[in-house]
Amino acid sequence: MQVNAPAPTEEDIRAIIVPLASLEGPLLPMLHALQDSYGHVPQTAVPVLADVLNLGRAEVHGVISFYHDFRDAPAGRHVLRICRAEACQSMGANSLAESTFRKLGISWHDTTRNGAVTVEPVYCLGLCACAPAVMLDDRVVGRVDDARMDKLLSEAGA
Repeated sequence: MQVNAPAPTEEDIRAIIVPLASLEGPLLPMLHALQDSYGHVPQTAVPVLADVLNLGRAEVHGVISFYHDFRDAPAGRHVLRICRAEACQSMGANSLAESTFRKLGISWHDTTRNGAVTVEPVYCLGLCACAPAVMLDDRVVGRVDDARMDKLLSEAGA
């Protein structure tokens, strides 16, 4: 979905989530389906999800905000995840993140002005022995320093 595309209607949302209502614990699959369709979970989906699942809107919002993978706005063309787990922090991930933010002029969960990169935290990529680690889209990269980050950002068009 494009950033300037109109918000999905209640009918659009119901078409995506109602077929999943019979699953055990259907809220997470519904949220994933919405994000797959729109690139984020639209605010207009919260009351529809609450209605279909007989939940309070606050309960639905609580689940969306609890899980870091769900977005309330579309991401950039590339998603850069920087590991925030202890092993990566001990090897310089915090300074790497701060340096990256300065270069891009953004912070966590923000997208660059040109729409190229969204930066998100992740809490372990499984590369503890190769810390600090990042993930650019589906590619995991270990031993990331400023020079390697510059190369990744260049590849992403940031």
